[in-house]
Amino acid sequence: MSELIHQFETWLLEYGVWGLIVVAFTESSFFPIPPDVILLPLAIANPDNALYYALYTTIASVLGALLGWFIGKKLGRPILRFFISEEKLQKVEGYFNKYGPLAILVAGFTPIPYKVFTIFAGVSKIKIRVLLLWSLIGRGFRFFLEGAIILALGEQAKPFIEENFTLLTVAAGVIVIVLFLVYRVIAKRKKK
Repeated sequence: MSELIHQFETWLLEYGVWGLIVVAFTESSFFPIPPDVILLPLAIANPDNALYYALYTTIASVLGALLGWFIGKKLGRPILRFFISEEKLQKVEGYFNKYGPLAILVAGFTPIPYKVFTIFAGVSKIKIRVLLLWSLIGRGFRFFLEGAIILALGEQAKPFIEENFTLLTVAAGVIVIVLFLVYRVIAKRKKK
């Protein structure tokens, strides 16, 4: 199976930026392959364009999140009812409504399958502007971080990212969570 996935990744890579855009869009809603497997080789092959590739990946991923949201809104609840009770679904939905923006933000730059969060945002009827804002920040942070590392390190970026991905995402996660909490505090003060 992994050989088949590798062949598929190689095939997508042949389409360059268009392959990257298709993978970034579909991964946010239903596709299992993350855009990094196309973004990294493309950007390493042409480091001067790394930030442009990060931009294309971010935009396509955020647009794909809209498809995930729509899938969740139209199909998510009936499908989830086969797996969990309505009571548990409502409980999870309550948590997602309370912490959804933070969940979208954190999932946007971590290896957690992003599609799960975009689909559940639709199930929970999270406002589209909330999904777009936090997707843009989370996905943008992830892909521009990779682009910046490639711009700085060139070919050494791929092993660096592969060896330090967990550390990078945890550190970035802490930074983003702190920034999110600061944002929430400021927003609450403005309401008062």
